[in-house]
Amino acid sequence: MKKSVFINGIGAVTTQGVWRTEFFSEARVLDHAITSAEQPSYKGLISPGAIRRMSRGMKMGIYAAQQALAEAAVTTPDAIITGTGLGCSEDSDKFLHSLWENDEQFLTPTSFIQSTHNTVAAQIALQLCCKGYNVTHVNGASSFESALLDTLLLLASGECKNVLLGGVDEVAEQTYAFLQAAGYIKEDGIQETVKNSVSPGINYAEGAHFFSMGASKTASSYAEIIDTTLQNELEVSETTSFLKDFLSTNDLRPDDLDAVILGYNGDEQDDLFYSAIQQTLPSGTPLYYKHLSGQFDSCSAFGLAAAAFILKYQTVPPIMYWNEKNPAKTTWKNILIYNQYKGKDHSLVFVRAC
Repeated sequence: MKKSVFINGIGAVTTQGVWRTEFFSEARVLDHAITSAEQPSYKGLISPGAIRRMSRGMKMGIYAAQQALAEAAVTTPDAIITGTGLGCSEDSDKFLHSLWENDEQFLTPTSFIQSTHNTVAAQIALQLCCKGYNVTHVNGASSFESALLDTLLLLASGECKNVLLGGVDEVAEQTYAFLQAAGYIKEDGIQETVKNSVSPGINYAEGAHFFSMGASKTASSYAEIIDTTLQNELEVSETTSFLKDFLSTNDLRPDDLDAVILGYNGDEQDDLFYSAIQQTLPSGTPLYYKHLSGQFDSCSAFGLAAAAFILKYQTVPPIMYWNEKNPAKTTWKNILIYNQYKGKDHSLVFVRAC
């Protein structure tokens, strides 16, 4: 029998600002090629000297982690598990630029030290004096789901009672210029949303999302995570069997799902996968979120936060409906989240009201 795992606290720094009750009611649809996260004030949380040395990813991660733990009333978690696609790419850019400019001589080590993918998790551990299990998963667009799977296994084993789970990625000028030149990101000056996209590429962004995960339900609990699964590559024609196998494993029928949160991102080829899943679940209300978060490797964490919000407050923000006609539902119990990027790194996450 599987052990229960609950989301007991959420923290985030996103393009829509920080996590708050009015998060979705005040949200706006993104329509720029690259959108940076709205930075909060870090005074009182990080010393002025440390702030100057930290990249946006580190600062966002520390803020979101503290916010999630505070909401769950947890001082120090038993473990810290994060997922990131590109890590602290801003510091990576700085180090490589310095390497080039100085002909590989007289280099300061700071940017190199802070460029490693596990820097955010390490900094959070230092801030919290957490000496427990600390792992960062780097697995493309399923980096966050890999961290989530690790979290579920750790809590199920009984080794930990509280785990800090997070996903962090930041915008770095040079790295994103390369991605834009390769056609992954829309060209500057193009203003298209996920729904009205007609040009190649997608709208990219950044963000940090953290969850205080616990083995016990508390007064602050949002939802219960039942299961997750990952698949590296699939053809569009294989998505139905991928979905049905997951539902069967969890003793679910398609009709049991009240909603399915899909990672539509405006890329014509990518969206074929989401359309296939949507057709397989005709009774599940289709929702989407990347028009609010933007696309980046760990953005599926935004989707999990959205699912948790819906299940806790029993309401779907109007801005998340994929179809213009909203269903007359009053109860939301089971939600499925599906994400992939360019036909790779497919993931399903099943979340239930608690």
